[in-house]
Amino acid sequence: MKFVETSVAGVIRIEPTVHRDGRGYFVETWQSRRFADHGISAEFVQDNVSSSIHGTLRGLHYQIEQAQGKLVQVVQGEVFDLAVDLRKSSPQYGQWVGEVLSAENKHQLWIPPGFGHGFLVLSETAEFAYKCTDYYAPEFERSIRWDDPDIGIEWPLVDGEQPVLSPKDTNASLFKDAETYA
Repeated sequence: MKFVETSVAGVIRIEPTVHRDGRGYFVETWQSRRFADHGISAEFVQDNVSSSIHGTLRGLHYQIEQAQGKLVQVVQGEVFDLAVDLRKSSPQYGQWVGEVLSAENKHQLWIPPGFGHGFLVLSETAEFAYKCTDYYAPEFERSIRWDDPDIGIEWPLVDGEQPVLSPKDTNASLFKDAETYA
């Protein structure tokens, strides 16, 4: 298992070891001691799975209270996954990092509490699984616009393609107006 620091401090790409044979493959996706040895000492309280069609964009989501750390992975298909630093005290406040996660590459992304999170489905469909360090709390959930000009995310959209958005994401706040972390 390989742990790779990304360009935004705290966000880590995990490249699990894949054991393949004639029957298929085996991958260890979480082991608390191994992750703790690489600075991820998380206690997960909730697991989630979403299924989405091509072009679906989910995010940028976060909770202003009960901030969630997330260990994310794709179990079917391919997505462009990203995290935005929303901690005002961070020297990287407002910066983002994106990674392609797929069932094929089996990479995971650790997104610490204090970050906004989103992803765009690149394949025909995708099943996205993630572990959370705190419970979902709809009263604290917030969203920032996926196309916010101050953040400047470079989404891998085909020329003129418009993402499939939920009403919540269509009406999300601009970064400059959003509640973020101290």
